[in-house]
Amino acid sequence: MRDFGRRDGPVVILLHGWTATADLNWFKCYDALAEHYRVIAYDHRGHGGGLRTKKRFRLEDCADDAVLVADALGVERFIAVGYSMGGPIAQLTWRRHPERVDGLVLCATAPVFNGERVERWGFAGLTGLAALARVTPEQARSWLTDQLYLNRKADQWEPWAIREASRHDWRMLLEAGKAIGSFTSEDWIGSLDVPASLVVTMHDRVVSRRRQTRLFELISDADVYRIDGDHDACVAEADQFVPSLLRSLQSVRARLS
Repeated sequence: MRDFGRRDGPVVILLHGWTATADLNWFKCYDALAEHYRVIAYDHRGHGGGLRTKKRFRLEDCADDAVLVADALGVERFIAVGYSMGGPIAQLTWRRHPERVDGLVLCATAPVFNGERVERWGFAGLTGLAALARVTPEQARSWLTDQLYLNRKADQWEPWAIREASRHDWRMLLEAGKAIGSFTSEDWIGSLDVPASLVVTMHDRVVSRRRQTRLFELISDADVYRIDGDHDACVAEADQFVPSLLRSLQSVRARLS
């Protein structure tokens, strides 16, 4: 877990995306954020160094974890910043603990991920893989991780990033994918009563622009910042993403005053 930046500044809790870790998702943002905010970032359940449990992965538990982390650090209120899977977690954190959340910044994310037929098939496949992972020996799961994931990233990622991803619990990650596919906030996110900003990745091949802009339709007073990038814009287009993230946070803060 990371806790750094201005001790007297507003608190932001960074909630990373699926199959990432806090550092993989946010490392290019840390320095800029630390100039203005107290920054808290940690790995979600099953991701990197995150909590391991035999319980099934639930986004609601991840939302509760954000508040437990805040409690442990003596933080009363915070702005929740969610990227991809972190978006549902941020939304649920507000819904389950509204007294703790000052605002939301939602990046490369959506209110629902599983609508079209091909998407439903994909998430249905994750359901089966997650069930299979529960009965697959640990040694076999480790081999599959290397063969199906890490080897494909070896020529793209720095060694530290490979080490980060090698710590994942893939049974929990598959269950996380299933949870994402089941998530929807369409019935309730429109009642959001704290300031929100959206950072939309305009060429996203994972969470389509159409899905992301659905959030704007539901949260009509949200400010929107657009990035010419794909789903990895937080790293690949950091020169655009980091300033947009700072502006989105400043927008939330201004509306709190």
